[in-house]
Amino acid sequence: MAVVDGGETPPLELFLSIGLDKRTAENALVNQKVTANLTAVIKEAGIDGCGKAIGNLLYMVATKYPTNALIHRPVLIGYIVSSKIKNQAQLDAALAFLSNVGPESFQLDKFDESCGVGVNVSTEEIQSIVSAVVEENMEAILEQRYHINVGNLCGQVRKKQPWADAKIVKEMIDGKLYGILGERTEADNVKPLKKKKEKPAKVEVQTSAIVTSPLPSEEEVNPYSIFPQPEENSKVHTEIFFSNGTIWRAHNSKEILEKHLNATGGKVLTRFPPEPNGYLHIGHAKAMFIDFGLAKERNGLCYLRFDDTNPEAEKREYIDHIEEIVQWMGWKPFKITYTSDYFQDLYNLAVELIQKGLAYVDHQTPEEVKEYREKKMNSPWRDRPIAESLKLFDDMRRGMIDEGKATLRLKQDMQSDNKNMYDLIAYRIKFTSHPHAGDKWCIYPSYDYAHCIVDSIENITHSLCTLEFEIRRPSYYWLLVALGLYQPYVWEYSRLNISNTVMSKRKLNHLVTEKWVDGWDDPRLLTLAGLRRRGVSSTAINSFIRGIGITRSDNSMIRVDRLEYHIREELNRAAPRTMVVLHPLKVVITNLDNPSILDLDAKLWPDAPDGASSFYKVPFTSVVYIERSDFRLKDSKDYYGLAPGKAVLLRYAFPIRCTDVIYGDNSDDITEILVEYDPSKKTKPKGVLHWVAQPSPGVDPLKVEVRLFERLFLSENPAELEDWLSDLNPNSKEVIPEAYAVPSLGSAVLGDKFQFERLGYFAVDTDSTSEKLVFNRTVTLRDSYSKGGNK
Repeated sequence: MAVVDGGETPPLELFLSIGLDKRTAENALVNQKVTANLTAVIKEAGIDGCGKAIGNLLYMVATKYPTNALIHRPVLIGYIVSSKIKNQAQLDAALAFLSNVGPESFQLDKFDESCGVGVNVSTEEIQSIVSAVVEENMEAILEQRYHINVGNLCGQVRKKQPWADAKIVKEMIDGKLYGILGERTEADNVKPLKKKKEKPAKVEVQTSAIVTSPLPSEEEVNPYSIFPQPEENSKVHTEIFFSNGTIWRAHNSKEILEKHLNATGGKVLTRFPPEPNGYLHIGHAKAMFIDFGLAKERNGLCYLRFDDTNPEAEKREYIDHIEEIVQWMGWKPFKITYTSDYFQDLYNLAVELIQKGLAYVDHQTPEEVKEYREKKMNSPWRDRPIAESLKLFDDMRRGMIDEGKATLRLKQDMQSDNKNMYDLIAYRIKFTSHPHAGDKWCIYPSYDYAHCIVDSIENITHSLCTLEFEIRRPSYYWLLVALGLYQPYVWEYSRLNISNTVMSKRKLNHLVTEKWVDGWDDPRLLTLAGLRRRGVSSTAINSFIRGIGITRSDNSMIRVDRLEYHIREELNRAAPRTMVVLHPLKVVITNLDNPSILDLDAKLWPDAPDGASSFYKVPFTSVVYIERSDFRLKDSKDYYGLAPGKAVLLRYAFPIRCTDVIYGDNSDDITEILVEYDPSKKTKPKGVLHWVAQPSPGVDPLKVEVRLFERLFLSENPAELEDWLSDLNPNSKEVIPEAYAVPSLGSAVLGDKFQFERLGYFAVDTDSTSEKLVFNRTVTLRDSYSKGGNK
């Protein structure tokens, strides 16, 4: 394919060669800037003509490309020419990505992910999304018929699946409308009369103009619309198949549902049921968002229920933490309850099951239970007399049988195709004090036995859990059917899996107890306590959760970058700017008098209007400090830092030019840089550096400790590794004990968050004292952040 030479081919012919229509090409020639940009883009593409689809995308690049990222334009053009980026939605995403990156380098895999490169949306998936959007807008479609805004419907589909083929989406929506409305009638062809706008009455206070509402953002879409109302809970929840051919169809009878609705007033009741055996992590944030969020959205109520059936692993410390962190996450429980509050009810119902012949006391060891389950064999004690099981169960309760010598098992179906119907254990003996119930009980119910019953006792309308519990549905409903109890609506959602971390409480507990990390609130962990200590807000976490949705589609891995995006978005708005130098290099300004101290204005907010609240004062003296990585002995075109003979601008201050370098014991040991500053600011260097000055001659700047955190694990999914501890990142934490900060930072207190210019977002750590502040880096300025800042 011949290479285009923009200087020889007439511009109009050149523009027409890429498939632009004549009118668009002629309009481009009217604007000199567009003409120059489009000619350059075609030349960079290196093509001798192309189809209209590629040509239109190249035209958009010429007219919309961000000027701060021109260095990356050839990369984007290559993606378009090779059809890796092939529609406007992908291009819009690419332009937004590059605008945020600017001149900095970036990783192509992150670019690919943000632009949907390689994503193929099947016709079946598009059909499913179109059907959902049409269903959501059915009322408006039937009312407006063919006057419905089809573009708006296409936009809603695009919001759900941005990479779907726009042409196919439009064709499917048209087909759906035809199927619903039939042939267009004469009335459909009559344009509706526009309502005459009435002039608003003049008022003293200026009001905002009424504008068409934009399409709802991902965060604004109601994620709870998928759940039924309480009064609809009469359908069959699940069918329980027995090996003898019997089928139980679990559902609420009319009488049971009416009794439930009378007790609740028809309100939605949910529960967040953590086990108090460790600190909560970000996966629990998703559970809270669903449990508390559904109740809030429906004007209902949500319990915080501690699932405390295993006293050996539970502590008061964990209970107190969970109560406190739930409040921090922005949720207010209707009532705090414990499964142990219902131990007597649970015991009474267990006795009822024995009396019905649906439970028995068993003496098999754990090893024997495992063996019999693998062979689908009944326990030798399964058919013991009811009276004998009642007597033994009472002996268990009174502490007359040794621990491990007996359990109460449900008489379900040992030959079932579902292993969770293999006579689950309902009670076991544990001579252990309970953190909430004390020493009253020495037998404790299992999760499988207690959870569904307490859901029913508390009249929970929606019992929501992660997908791995789906296999337990038959046993959940088996118990409620067996006892004739009200049955909540069970719905499972996909578990939250985030890259470069572990979410298992067992693994987290190992990291903490074996001192691989500095406690449950170590900022490298994705525990909620760790995220909070790192400087992440609950609102950023909830925004992230809302963005990923609550579907039950899969258990795919979510890249941690996506969480960091929401954190950055919030901190960019909320965190004031300041300057800190992590690795100081002394710079002596030789043409500024040593005693001189200039108080300069530095901006707290980049786009804030002028005013005292928008600035803070920084001293400028003859000795300042810059990052050691911002100085090189050898300059280059792509380097914007300081070098011998080169000038840079000190942010908010003056240009400086390096005049000499002072060495220590060897040529690699640079102790200080001599410079001259330009008080007139006539010098216009390209590079801009942050800095910190001596507050007065001979006095060091404010010293603070800074902790830099990276991903805790090197692999995206360390949990799947057999030796997962070997994947720990040895460089996940770097402590800089004496960074230099501007004086105003000395008044920072716990809870304060800042953007350290060019370095990232930081928060005051709990280890801070009156003598020394400690800052944790919450997140870098961008995904492609590289230490040193200059390339």
